Amino acid sequence: MSKHVFYTILLRAALITIAMIGVWFCLNTVLNGNVWNGMTLSKSALTVEYCEFNNTQKLFHQPMNTYSNLAYFFFGILIVLIALEDNKYKGAQDLNHMKRFPLLSALMGACFIYLSFGSAFFHASLTWIGQRVDMNGAYSLSVALFGIGLYHVLHKITLTESIKHYWIATLIVLILAFYQLHLMVSSSLLLPILIVTNLVLTIINYIQFRKDRSIIFPLLSLILMVIAVKIRTLDVQKVGCDPYSWYQGHSVWHLLTAMSSFCSYAFYRLTPSVFHQILD
Repeated sequence: MSKHVFYTILLRAALITIAMIGVWFCLNTVLNGNVWNGMTLSKSALTVEYCEFNNTQKLFHQPMNTYSNLAYFFFGILIVLIALEDNKYKGAQDLNHMKRFPLLSALMGACFIYLSFGSAFFHASLTWIGQRVDMNGAYSLSVALFGIGLYHVLHKITLTESIKHYWIATLIVLILAFYQLHLMVSSSLLLPILIVTNLVLTIINYIQFRKDRSIIFPLLSLILMVIAVKIRTLDVQKVGCDPYSWYQGHSVWHLLTAMSSFCSYAFYRLTPSVFHQILD
């Protein structure tokens, strides 16, 4: 990927995100909180889990916690555009493993976008169904990363185009299964299992291709996640809480976790050789 192509993709992702900000702003201006009438409130709404004030008169009950989900949208569009670019050259033999499977990048990007809308739906409505979609979106990112990690660890197995389609279909079914599974098993157990599993796959792949991998990405992903968890915890505990402020800890959580997840993806896709092409 050349420097020109990379920055073109980056600019397109930014412009599409800006357009989506405009769409969301118009919706929040034209519509009001009555849209959510009749929907069951989430436990989060009943316990006032987050610091931001719950303005039930507005479509976006928690505007900052809603708009901040566009961080996931930006990275999702960016990855989808990368997938479309990779699809032009997927038959070339000199490509890295990730570039030979653009559908996997497309799925990852779609999961980012899914989480963006799912989490925005939840914070805009604070409904029970919104919370379920939000959680499923979070699980979808972990499942997609699991599919990417396993694909790389099993790099010696050659996948035909048909098998790749089955691979994607299996991951989608698994994501949908989590929609029901997370009602049966606590997220405090499910999420750590997925995170640790993906971390193990990352370590194995780094050992397999140490010269072709940058340790910076997984380290940065881990650091960002640790900071995000700390900020989210402070927000839930109402430490330094101002319900009417532009700054909301949970909004920062969205930004940092979006960056952390992108770094996990970048470990596999943006190898050192790719960076050299971009920087040259």
